Amino acid sequence: MALRAIECVPNISEGRRPEVIEAVAAAVRATPGVKLLDVQSDASHNRTVVTFAGGPNAVAAAALAVVREAVARIDLREHRGEHPRIGAADVVPFVPVGAATMEECVALARRVGQEVWTALRVPVYFYARAATAPHRVRLPDIRKGEFEGLAAKMRQPGWAPDIGEAAPHPTAGAVAIGARPPLIAYNINLHTTDLAVARAVARAIRESSGGLVGVQAMGVTATSGLAQVSINVLDHRRTPLARIFDLVRLEAERYGVAVAESEIVGLVPLDAVVDVAKAALRLHAFDAAQVLEARLVD
Repeated sequence: MALRAIECVPNISEGRRPEVIEAVAAAVRATPGVKLLDVQSDASHNRTVVTFAGGPNAVAAAALAVVREAVARIDLREHRGEHPRIGAADVVPFVPVGAATMEECVALARRVGQEVWTALRVPVYFYARAATAPHRVRLPDIRKGEFEGLAAKMRQPGWAPDIGEAAPHPTAGAVAIGARPPLIAYNINLHTTDLAVARAVARAIRESSGGLVGVQAMGVTATSGLAQVSINVLDHRRTPLARIFDLVRLEAERYGVAVAESEIVGLVPLDAVVDVAKAALRLHAFDAAQVLEARLVD
C-alpha cells in the first residue's frame, strides 16, 4: 500500500524555555492519529520547529493544538531572537507525503486557518501554494516588519489578513498557514563573529538577490557567537545542498573566512542526503533505492 500522509511543521517563537517547548510537544503527542517525528529548538533564533504527520483530520487537530499552546504561553511583546517572526505560532505549513496531494494540503490550510481565528482570534495569512495573492506567496514578504510592525502593516493596502480582523492579537500577533513541498532548513556557521560577513554571503546566495534558485538566506548570530548563514531550501532537486555549501564556502573565502560547520534543522528528505553523497563521492548512478534502511522500511 502506498504511503499517504500529511506532514505539518509548525515553527513557534520559543526556543529557550523547556516547559513551553514540552507543552507544545505534549499537545501533539496527545492527539490521536498523529505521530510526533521531531522537535528541534534553537536558543539564538528563540524558535522551535515541531514536525508531525498523520491523516488530514488528525493533523488538523494537532496543528490547532500547537497554535493554542503557543498563543497561551508566548508573549511576543517580551520575545527576542535572531529569527524574524510575526506570531507566537509563526508559521504552520502542511506538506503532502507519498500519495497525498498539494490540493489536500491547501484545503487543510484553509480549514485550519478558519479554526485558528474562530477559536483563538489570531489573524491568519495564507502563504506558498495556499496564498491568495502573488505578493503573499513568500514568507519573508509576509514577515517584513515583524510583530513590532504588524499593526501598521495590516492597515496598508493589500496587507489585511486573509482571515480575521486587521489587527494583531495583542500577545500572539498573527500566523502564516500554508501548503508547500518539503523544505530543508539548513544553517552554515562561519569562523567569524562578524555578522556583516554572514549577511553579505546570504545576499550573494539567495534567489531574491540573483543567487540560487529556491534559496532563501539571511545572516544571523548563532548561539555559539559565530556568524551564521541561515538558509531555507525550497527546492533541493533544483539546488542541492552540496551546491549551496560550496557557494557559501567560496563567498566566505572572499572575506578571508572559512566555514566552521553546518546543520540541518528538523527533518530532511532522503533524496537530498543521497544527492550530497553523490556529489561528495562522485558516485555514478546511485540513488535512494541503494540505501539499506530505505529498502527495509519500504
